[in-house]
Amino acid sequence: MSAPLLELNNVGKNFDGKWVVRGASFKLERGEILALVGPSGAGKTTILRMINLLERPDEGEIKICSEKPNGNALALRRKMVMVSQKPVMFSGTAYDNAAYGLRLRGAPEADIRESVEQALEILGLSGYGHRKARTLSGGEAQRLAFARAAVVQPDIMLLDEFTANLNPSNIDILEKALREYVALYNCGVVLVTHNLFQAKRLADRTGVLLGGKIVEMGSSKEIFENPKTEEGKKFIHGEILF
Repeated sequence: MSAPLLELNNVGKNFDGKWVVRGASFKLERGEILALVGPSGAGKTTILRMINLLERPDEGEIKICSEKPNGNALALRRKMVMVSQKPVMFSGTAYDNAAYGLRLRGAPEADIRESVEQALEILGLSGYGHRKARTLSGGEAQRLAFARAAVVQPDIMLLDEFTANLNPSNIDILEKALREYVALYNCGVVLVTHNLFQAKRLADRTGVLLGGKIVEMGSSKEIFENPKTEEGKKFIHGEILF
């Protein structure tokens, strides 16, 4: 069995004397979508930022593709991509935006064109390549941001509320694209979402995060149909609100 793509072992983060994440432990395997759900302020985004090496844990350790981030942060970050709730569009065309990461990596232009055109098609943006990226609608921009991340063929995708505030059509396109890229590249995904229905639809496993601690982790079927902990039950049943 291959090594996990990602390992968190008792990871914690302290801000100004307050532990916002404590004792977080889980693994991410290839081809797996892992959802983290919980109310606002539970620590979900902080976990993503630590995985993406934007924050340093104050306790515990993180391994990315079996490596600890010791002076090799750039190399490890290139194994990952992060798509947040609010897309940032660079100047230039939609094609230029989608090609950005591949050009940074020095990929041949023919390979870039093939990957970008495939991504634009998957994301329902065929024919948009020549358009100025900053003129796109919110939903189109988010789809383009996902395409820009996916074309670099990451080992790990980090998605932070990547469909929040979008209409059902855009959500459907993005969710289908996510499934397709996981199948294409056998990558792993950590998905932070407030949408419990989305976690149930997409995730192989789900973790419930409350007060900075993962109180429950298991298959999504188990978590949503038969949570084991009292806190998990209260959250899944809506007694602990966002």
